[in-house]
Amino acid sequence: MTATVSEHRIAAGLDVLDLGRMPFARAFALQEERVAARAAGRVADALFLVEHDPVYTLGRNADERHVRASPAERAARGIDLCRTTRGGEVTYHGPGQLVGYPIVKLPGAGKGPVWFVTRLEEALILLLRDFGVTGRRDPINRGVWVGLDKMAALGVRVTRQVTQHGFSLNVCVRLEDYAGITPCGIEGRGVTSLDRWVKGVTVEAVKPVVVARFREVFGYDD
Repeated sequence: MTATVSEHRIAAGLDVLDLGRMPFARAFALQEERVAARAAGRVADALFLVEHDPVYTLGRNADERHVRASPAERAARGIDLCRTTRGGEVTYHGPGQLVGYPIVKLPGAGKGPVWFVTRLEEALILLLRDFGVTGRRDPINRGVWVGLDKMAALGVRVTRQVTQHGFSLNVCVRLEDYAGITPCGIEGRGVTSLDRWVKGVTVEAVKPVVVARFREVFGYDD
């Protein structure tokens, strides 16, 4: 079911758009529209928040062999498969996972894609700390990890200095759906979800915290 898009400005220079739950393809189309408008200077930076219907997505150069579930198995579990324009390998999106799509005009002067991804990691590490969980970076595999398990995956694209795609944070997601893929193409590592540490946590409870930390880390006005 596609939610009605609600928009509210919470800080100078940043629009937060809560898309509710919608299919991946619909959210991607909304991103494309906003990226074009931001590149043309018609709108401010934005942060889209969304939960997706179950889907495996593959980045531009992802190896399809990392999708282990057959078409019949995916159909039985109600999981779609989409190739998209972000970097990175295969990942899963589904209910109980908070996906954030920052559409941000990068300032240049050394603040390019690597800087942006590093700051996204920082915002998510701070968010986990707010919930009493210690997250960390991996020097080789981008994202946010708790021990050897990934809790937040990152994948971005930059077009005309404007970012697209972003992060997915497992809050209370159905972890068994990851069994159909090799997440991010990384063997020997696992995935985890915030509700393993914080019982009863919901996506709605996490949204305002991720917005606050995003604003803090990227320097938007209160």
